[in-house]
Amino acid sequence: MDQKQLQLPDCPALPSDLGPYNVEVNEIIEKKVIQNTNLPLGGHSEPENCTALQKIAIVIPFRNRELHLKVWLHNMHPFLQKQQADYGIYVVEQYGELKFNRAKLLNVGYSEAVNEYDYNCFIFTDVDIIPMDHRNLYRCSQNPKHMANSLDKFNFRLRYKTVFGGVVAFSKEQFLKVNGFSNMFWGWGGEDDELYQRVITAGMKIERQSQNISKAKAFLHSRDKGNEQNPKSIRLIKKAAIRMHRDGLNSLNYTIISVTKHRLYTKVTVDIGLPEESID
Repeated sequence: MDQKQLQLPDCPALPSDLGPYNVEVNEIIEKKVIQNTNLPLGGHSEPENCTALQKIAIVIPFRNRELHLKVWLHNMHPFLQKQQADYGIYVVEQYGELKFNRAKLLNVGYSEAVNEYDYNCFIFTDVDIIPMDHRNLYRCSQNPKHMANSLDKFNFRLRYKTVFGGVVAFSKEQFLKVNGFSNMFWGWGGEDDELYQRVITAGMKIERQSQNISKAKAFLHSRDKGNEQNPKSIRLIKKAAIRMHRDGLNSLNYTIISVTKHRLYTKVTVDIGLPEESID
């Protein structure tokens, strides 16, 4: 950060002129997504006229979802810039053909991002969810925050009281307190419910915006090959409190295949190894 940036005033807690956002989805997205060419390689942006209140890493778990990624990037860069965010976008791609492990990829994204910049807020988001209101601030709060509690595909209703998936936000301290996600969820489902149990076990609570402000568009799609339902998820969730201090960031192992700085994001391709045998 140069001397000029140090002298900038703080950005307002609530930027002006925020309101409903019209998510743009059409056949020309692929051509239009090359906008924001003023960004440096890696997809990092910060406001020009003020100092952002938080430094935010946005982490996306990824495999074979190129079109959704293009749509997400096209919408979210302008969205985040309007909120005067200092942010970087990390797309973490699982290498190979093993069952998808969303949670472990998110742990990898945190670990890589925190070594690159002094982020103090981490937003973990699926690539197929885009907010529909600028007042849904992509920032961290005093408690872990659920930001996908009002999706169009569920008629903008909370599916169940303890739901904590899709888009969640943690400060650095909060994420360390729960030891990140479990690394043991291979296949679809359960890792977000297990994360909820970690939050409660750590003595925190879940924060949510009003469902009107939290409205978001979720793109319907078939479940990807290699992301079949996880038959061990219920047993893992039940043992979350027992395992959370030894299964997570402190037990994370992976091998980086490549890190590529694209104009709109940093892509981390990673080998996350083989499924663990024990779930105790």
